[in-house]
Amino acid sequence: MGSKYSHVFQPIRIRGIDFKNRITLAPPSPNLASEDGLITHDFVDWFRMFARGGVCTLYAGNCSIDITESKDEAFQLNMNQDRAILPLSWYADMGKQYGCHASLEIVHNGENTRYEAVGHLPYSSSPRISDNERRAAKENNREPMPCIEMSKEKIHETVEKFGAAAGRMKRAGMDIVLVHGGHGNLISQFMSPLYNKRTDEYGGSTERRARFAIEVCDSIRRHCGENFVIEFRISADEIAPEGMHFDETLELIGYLKDHIDILHVSAGLHSDFNMAYFNYWCQNYLTEHCFNVHYARDIKKRYPDLLVNTVGSIMSLDYAEEIIANGWADFVSMCRPLMADPDMPIKYAEDRPEDHRPCLRCNACMNHLMIPKPIYCAINPMSAMTSELRDGVVPLARVKKRVAVIGGGPGGIQAVQTLLDRGHDVTLYEKSGELGGNVIGAAAPPFKIDVQAYLKWLRHTAEQCMARGARFLMNTECTKELLDREKYDAVVIAIGADPVVPESIPGIHLPHVWWAPDAERGLCLTGDKVVVVGAGQVGLEAALDFSEQGKKVTVIEMADQRTSMWRTRATRELMKKMDADGVPFDTFYGYALQEIREDCVIAKNVVTGELRVFPADTVLLAMGLKPNFALVDSLRHSCPETSVAIVGDCNNKAGSIAEAVNQAFQACIHI
Repeated sequence: MGSKYSHVFQPIRIRGIDFKNRITLAPPSPNLASEDGLITHDFVDWFRMFARGGVCTLYAGNCSIDITESKDEAFQLNMNQDRAILPLSWYADMGKQYGCHASLEIVHNGENTRYEAVGHLPYSSSPRISDNERRAAKENNREPMPCIEMSKEKIHETVEKFGAAAGRMKRAGMDIVLVHGGHGNLISQFMSPLYNKRTDEYGGSTERRARFAIEVCDSIRRHCGENFVIEFRISADEIAPEGMHFDETLELIGYLKDHIDILHVSAGLHSDFNMAYFNYWCQNYLTEHCFNVHYARDIKKRYPDLLVNTVGSIMSLDYAEEIIANGWADFVSMCRPLMADPDMPIKYAEDRPEDHRPCLRCNACMNHLMIPKPIYCAINPMSAMTSELRDGVVPLARVKKRVAVIGGGPGGIQAVQTLLDRGHDVTLYEKSGELGGNVIGAAAPPFKIDVQAYLKWLRHTAEQCMARGARFLMNTECTKELLDREKYDAVVIAIGADPVVPESIPGIHLPHVWWAPDAERGLCLTGDKVVVVGAGQVGLEAALDFSEQGKKVTVIEMADQRTSMWRTRATRELMKKMDADGVPFDTFYGYALQEIREDCVIAKNVVTGELRVFPADTVLLAMGLKPNFALVDSLRHSCPETSVAIVGDCNNKAGSIAEAVNQAFQACIHI
């Protein structure tokens, strides 16, 4: 008997090619190609987890049709030579083992390629000095230069390169390609009035600006024949004021639709305008789920016979089933949700969606892309170990051990799960009455829907671990004496970190002073005049939360605004959201906390020394977290010292869920 997700798992044939379901991997760039742009075995093993998990199509992202003139990543696949075909076949054949189409998103970056990357000015539809070029010029101490307008000969050469790249894919055993015509890459630089200022047959009207895209698709058809599927990625709306907007995109699709098989509908621009429109194609945790689905829905209304793929924060197959059942799209693409849980299709097909590990949209994966470092997921530690554990299976330990895990946060629960998979006898100690650690406070703001889902999953996973035999001792403060009595063979210390509470500040322990996440959890009464101390992610989330409750909120921050803003991507996104939403609270940068009184906070300007009084009936601390090294050191000699693992926030410095989960997993597969 099949699952209740009948629309998601409905097969479809396109040009005689069978697609077993409607779930595709939206294209990531894993930074695992060779330095000369060829697929490696590590690359194949990384994508294997998605094929094994049950998607119908894999796409590797941002694969250049010619790395000598189109390059914006350090380890970008290069499709301009026949020597790419053999490594491509490893990838294609891996997909076939699982009944999956392993494919590529092919692209020319156009003006997004830096001069320094290729040794010459980049090509585009028209000469223009982009924000990317201005940044590159400043970084390299040179004057910014406009890109080169493509001649007709260069256009024809580039069209042929697209066709030849797809031809190599077909020779390697692939039968579908994704052509990147969105996000401000070269094809969209021809389609969009923002970039294209030409006056010849490739510029001017919408129809003429569509010409280059049509020629690219027709070239692919000539190279690959009729039994080959062409999917075309588009930005339904570029959002930028002078860019392509949805009404014109609908017209353009009418010219394009007979030259493609599937339209893949995204939105926004890649990196122009200082990343202002990045969030439209890679949403953060503050944006709603299914962010761009409305574009796909409206395209299907206009062109009901066109197959449409939708993408953008579609976080589960529950959403996918609704989208396809309602006729809003024919396929659903996911990247980060599948990175968090590549087995999502299997779990839903087996009608156990509660086991699905939800994505945080934290962008830990994206943050590795430009380092460059192989990307991996914050909460799926297997994604960083796909070559070492290529079948996705944790190996059984040679010797069964009794292991203690100290701390019931994400690192501790991951440790228990991994140790059970290894075959060990596991006991977890948690000093509070709740599992989740600092994730509990992180999930408190009502807009943190992804973290709330993850906290629920953590506790569900803990219940499964208990059912498998793990002991969870709640409300139990772990001490060296307790561990010594039990004589454990190994100990995993995952006690997290504690809020920074500067003891030298007068009034720091007054009854109206609280750790900000505890206040958001409702553990105290919050007055009408709230002062938040600290403008990092925790402080800004509290400010947003209480401002939306109608409180008068003031934030004070010791660092200057630029330093504070660029601490993390999350703080920048929070500040952008608050600015866009007109959230009414004041932030004072460059002010250090001096004293807390019953009715106010006193802070000092770090530059001028001026003292300033901020009225307050509630003070919320958000000054960071600090590891409890004293407790760590007291516990690390309670078993053979070479069998102690210290993971997460308590390891070195307060970090992230990504560090806690991945460190716990990597430590425990060696116990």
